[in-house]
Amino acid sequence: MIEPKFQLNKEITELSNTLYLKGELDLSQAAEMRSAIDPLVAETNKALILNLQDLSYIDSTGIGVIVSILKARDVLKAPFHVVATPPKIQRLFDITGLTPFLSA
Repeated sequence: MIEPKFQLNKEITELSNTLYLKGELDLSQAAEMRSAIDPLVAETNKALILNLQDLSYIDSTGIGVIVSILKARDVLKAPFHVVATPPKIQRLFDITGLTPFLSA
């Protein structure tokens, strides 16, 4: 059985909505991520957490999705965190200047 290129799993608790991203987040997968996360962005009473531990690749479209979530949560004054970022992806966040905005 071939594993999907991208997987997104949700963990919903009383205090937070955590999304676990696995695989490759690129242009072909960005719409899937957006549709899965959009309903959770507006839940301002819970922290929104992206766990990137199993994310192996992200392109500019994937980064753009994360930036749009960051901006939306900032406007709503709701907590948003990106955790367990692999070194290769962390380097992209550092280069693009996103790291200070994504730190927990």
